[in-house]
Order: sequence, then C-alpha cells, then structure tokens
Amino acid sequence: MSLKTVLILLGLALATIFALVCVLLTRERTPRTCQQLAPEQEDMEDGQSLVFADLTAEEMSQVVRYLQGHLGVPLVEASRAKPSDNCIASVDLQVPAKAEVLRFLDAGGARPPREALAVLYFGEQPEPNITEYVVGPLPRPAYHRDVTVQKYGGKVPYHRRPVTGKEYTDINALVQRELKKAPRFLTACCESDGTNLVTLTTAPRGFKSGDRVTWFVLFHNVAGTGYYLSPVGLEVLVDHGDLHVSRWQLRKVFYNGRYFASTEDLEQEFVAGTLEVVRLKQPQADTVLGSMKPRRPPGPPGPLHFEPQGPRYSVRNNHITFQGWSIAFGMNPNTGPRLFDIRYRGERIVYELSLQEALALYGSNCPGGMSTRYLDGSFGIGRFAYELVQGLDCPYTATYVDRHYLAETDTPKTNQNSLCIFEHDSAIPLRRHFSDSQSFYYGGLRKNTLVIRTISTLINYDYIWDFMFHASGAVEVRVHATGYISSSFFHGRGTDYGNRVGPHTLGTMHLHHMHYKVDLDVDGQLNSLETQDMEYEFIKDPWSTQNTIERPYLRRERLEKENEAAFPLNVPMPRYLSFVSPNPNKWEHPRSYRIQIISFAGKHLPTNSSMERSVSWGRYQLAVTRRKEEEPTSTSIYNQNDPWTPTVAFADFINNETITNEDLVAWITVGFLHIPHAEDIPNTVTVGNGVGFFLRPYNYFNEDPSVDSSDSVYFSSEQDVGACGANPLACLSSAATCAPHLPPFHYGGFLNL
Repeated sequence: MSLKTVLILLGLALATIFALVCVLLTRERTPRTCQQLAPEQEDMEDGQSLVFADLTAEEMSQVVRYLQGHLGVPLVEASRAKPSDNCIASVDLQVPAKAEVLRFLDAGGARPPREALAVLYFGEQPEPNITEYVVGPLPRPAYHRDVTVQKYGGKVPYHRRPVTGKEYTDINALVQRELKKAPRFLTACCESDGTNLVTLTTAPRGFKSGDRVTWFVLFHNVAGTGYYLSPVGLEVLVDHGDLHVSRWQLRKVFYNGRYFASTEDLEQEFVAGTLEVVRLKQPQADTVLGSMKPRRPPGPPGPLHFEPQGPRYSVRNNHITFQGWSIAFGMNPNTGPRLFDIRYRGERIVYELSLQEALALYGSNCPGGMSTRYLDGSFGIGRFAYELVQGLDCPYTATYVDRHYLAETDTPKTNQNSLCIFEHDSAIPLRRHFSDSQSFYYGGLRKNTLVIRTISTLINYDYIWDFMFHASGAVEVRVHATGYISSSFFHGRGTDYGNRVGPHTLGTMHLHHMHYKVDLDVDGQLNSLETQDMEYEFIKDPWSTQNTIERPYLRRERLEKENEAAFPLNVPMPRYLSFVSPNPNKWEHPRSYRIQIISFAGKHLPTNSSMERSVSWGRYQLAVTRRKEEEPTSTSIYNQNDPWTPTVAFADFINNETITNEDLVAWITVGFLHIPHAEDIPNTVTVGNGVGFFLRPYNYFNEDPSVDSSDSVYFSSEQDVGACGANPLACLSSAATCAPHLPPFHYGGFLNL
C-alpha cells in the first residue's frame, strides 16, 4: 500500500470520527434543551397559603357527621328533603378574619383555627328558618356557634332559601300532572303528551316578600342539543310556597299571548275552537335549531400550545408561583372563584380578589322572560363549574385542578379538572422598540401571562372566568359569556324585546352584570383614593406672547369620603383612579395601583323598582368603601328569592365614612347589554362579549419591573442575530424539537350530573 493511499484512508478516518463526534455532541445537546425545569421556589413559608384553602372532602364529611350528632334535631339528606324537613344545605370554608390572617402571615402569630360555614334549612320547626353555623376546629370539630343573627341582624326567613333539586323535581311532577288535563291541546300544539317537554325556571318568584310563585317556561326537549331555543309558547305559574307539597298549585297558564286560569280552561277553549294554536312539529336531532354537532369532517389540527421545558410556574396545594407572582386560589360553591394574598416580588398587592355575583336580567312579551332576573350566586357559580375540556377550554398541557363541594347532599362531590392554570403566549409584544436612528437595535419582551381559569355553566349560559398575571406587575380580570341564549315564543310585538332567530323563537334582550370585590393593600393596608384626569388651559406662548396654545394639564384630586368614591354606572368617571400608599417611590410619587375598567354595561334597574336594593351594587361601576369584617360580600344567596327585602343590600355599605389612609375595598361592576341576533345560533360567541378590569402599577415601582425578565430580547445591527447565546429567539428552533408527548384525551365531566 502506497503512502498516498495510507494518508487518504487516514484522512477519511479522521473525517468520519469528526462527523461522529459532531453527531454525538448534537445528541448530547438536544436532551439538555428539553430537560424539565426545576419547579419555581415557593416564596411563602411552607403551607401558609393553606389558611385560605377550600375544605377537603374529608373535612366536609367531618362537619356533616358532627352536625348530625350535635344539633339534637332530625336531619334529612337535602337531596330527598321535603320543605317540611330539616337538612344541611351546604358546607364551605369559613374564611378567617383578615386581622387574624395577617398576624399569622406577617407577624408570626398563631395560625387561625380552621372552620367551616354550614347552612341549614330548618323546615320542621314552629318557625321555619335558615340558620348558619360556624363549625370547628377542623379536621375534628368540637364546637358550633350560630352566626345568623350576627351576620344578618336576625333569623333568615325560610322562604328566602334557594330552590333545591328535590323541589324542582316535585314541581315538574306537578306540571306533568296538570299537562295531562289538556291532552288534545298538547297533541295539536306540540305533537306531545307532555313527557317530551321540559321546564325552565325563572326568578325571582313573585312580587312581594313571602312569595314563592314561579313562572316555568316549556320547551321541546331534543337529546343532544340545547332545548333553550325551542319554546312551544306554553308557560305555567306554580305556587310552591307551602311546606306541604300536596298543597302546591298551578295558578296561571300562558299560551301564545293569552292567559288562562288552568290547563282545563286551556283545553276547553281549544276544544271549542276559540284558541289560536301554532302547530309545532317535534324537532328532529339532525335539523333542530341550535345543534352543535359538527357539519364538516375534522380538518388539520391548529397551533398547539406547549412548554418546551415544562411549566414555568409551580402549583402546590392552593398556592401558585410564577415569575415573582404568588397567589392563593379557591372556589366558593355559590359565588365562584376567589383569590387571596396576591403578591408580586414578595409584596402583597391584593388581599382578596373574588367574584360576588352575576346578574342576568331579561325583557320579553312573555311572562317568564319579562320577570326573569337571575342572580346566579343563588344557583351556584362555583358548584356548576364542571370539568374543563383539555385542548379547548384550556390548553391541552395546562395544569388541571379538582374542586370539592358539598351542596344539597350529605356526601361531598368532586368536579374533576374544573380549574386550570397555564402560561399563555398572547402573540403580541408586552413592549418593543425598533431603533432606526442614531444606533440600530431591537428590544422587546413577549406578553406571556399566567392564567387561572374556570368556567361555570348556569343553565343555558357558560361564563369563562379568567384571572391573569402579567410581567409588568398588572393583574387582569376578565369574563366572557358564551353558551345558549334564553328565548321566548315569538308572538305579537316580540321584536320590541329582541330579534327573531328561528321560526317561532325570539332571542330576548338581556343584560349581564358581574360584581367583584377587590381588597387592595398597596404597600400596606392603609391607602387613599386619588383621581387624575386632563383639562385644557389656554395660554400665550411664553417665547413671543403673540400666539395661543391649548395646553393640557393634569388635574389631581384626593377623594375623602365614600360618597365621593361611588361612581354611578354608565356615567363618565376619572380616567385614572388609583389606590395610593402614603409612601413614595424613588421619584417622590405615591406608590399606587390604578383600577382600569373595561365594560359595556346595560342600564341598571330603576331605583324605584321594588327589588332594586337587592342588586344595588349594580348602581355603581366602582364604589370604594372602608373594609369591614361585617361586610364580607356585596350580596347574598338569599336575595334571589326575596329581592323585595334583601338579606344584604350593598347600598347600605356606602355611608360617607372617611377613606383617607384606611383599609379600603374596591367593588367593581362590569357587564354588557346583549340583544340576541341570528349569529347567536347555535351559541353566543366570546368575540366582543368579554369585559373586565385591570389593576396596574402606577408609580408603584421605579421602572417597569418586566425589564428584569429573563425572556427579554435585545440585539443590535453589529451582532450575529442568529447566535443563540446573544438572542433567545435564535434558540427556538432547537426548542421546537421538545414537543411533549401528550397524554390520551380523557373527559369525565358527565359523571357527576
């Protein structure tokens, strides 16, 4: 073999070795880029957030067993209790007093005792009533105390109790018996014997305190689709106020614009030929109005959200941390999502951020629609937050959390995967600049946010509740409405109250108003309220005094009293409104957080309405009051069935107390007017139907805190922008190889129905 051949073979061998080394190095690098991140370190002492944690299923069971053994009265399980029985209606966390919690969190004080709030209906008593007990300490209860009088100033009358599932079942049985008295009419109008018709409740239930008389609207029921769009024109008024179900009565019947004393009268008029009947065919599943079944085969999959190295947030029990944020989360079965002790960079910004109520108020020329003012808290905003669908309700790879509740049963129930947490890439810069003068560079930061989400299905509507946390130190609260519209039977001048969306279906106008409690603690508990807005002043130009300049200037004002800080709905309010601390930032401005509301609310009920005080929180887009332990919520679940004598009237919170250097609460109303239209079929879309508010730092920091983000991007014209070390965006090509192995799709949301 010649020397030349040996050298050639040696060169080929070296080249092969070099190539293999490159491959091995590349393979070595790839797993490193895909390695899971270590969970973010907790910034609270271990377990402190558990002071706000929802009750566990076992704790709920312990409370039930304690009450069954210590009240000295017979208790019937609520799922089968008659109005004349005693039963446990619900069990939830009793949130400790703020002063106790802060001593524990901030001053090394004792952990507050863990307690439950139990609501009981006492129907088997000389004076039936609703009673609330605080039960503790958990997990082994040893005491209970009646807090009803302390909270409400007296016993809560029995007629104010929310309607239970058992009560609805008994009402439906009564309606079915009454429908059997009009067989020929039902065959003619609806191709029905009554069994394929379903009822939809309205609320409130009457016109004065003590009433329990409800209009029920009847619809064709078609499996697999929303019956809410198929009214048959028949509505019935049921009196179910008596403790004895056998004494309940059907008081009135409405059909196609006319009122009748009973179904027998309706049948007689039909037989006599004096009743105008609109003959409806039983809808078919494949052609029914409002079917959500896909009309086309599946197409190629859309973009997929995933985290190349796993989540950059941490969830431990009820505590979330994410890039400086720390949040304790939970769910009230009545009022829905609630957050506590929201901190950014170790400083508390918000002590409590919680949904209070959701109002849906309708108009119609049918009795059920025109009298409907749903207060969804009385139905259960948190209770009816069902399992989320991965990949649609939330990103497939989001973290899903179970929620437990005990309502109308002695056994806790679990809504699996009913709350999700994820980091969201908004596909828009949080901030950016491209410099094309003097020096050439680009700097920016993606708008990535932490999202906490749950979705409540309240009869026909689905509400998407979002709480979002930004790198700028801002908190964003947002709600979207979707689901089915509610409808009335189209007759007469129906279009005075909405739009026709089907052959016999009127989409009835309504408003959605939601109320939130925001207990801000900006650089401490003691805050004041400051407004800022612009005015124009006309001045001569200082350099020649010959011309006039319209110069905008800043008008600042400190609001001193609660009455000044109650801003009526739909009336212009100052563009900048902030909770301010006594302490300044580096530039000698008070450290502050600004409240910015995004809302398109309808008109509030007239104040001369007999039920307006029950929703008087809706008078104001924003009201700031002194925080009081005896004013924990702006409404009550008992307001729905007695709005004429409300158990809690928010208007009483505003009594012109001073709000300077005090512990303050912002009460915020957001909402929109919805006039249903053809495009609301089959469902209302979320586009354009989202409202909410921001809590934004305003001179709280010395600069935008997002400058410290490790996601920041900067490169200049003199750099190699393709170098991964200099430009994080250049690393994305390798990160894309880290697409996760997705677990099989699973859904168990139908199991608890």
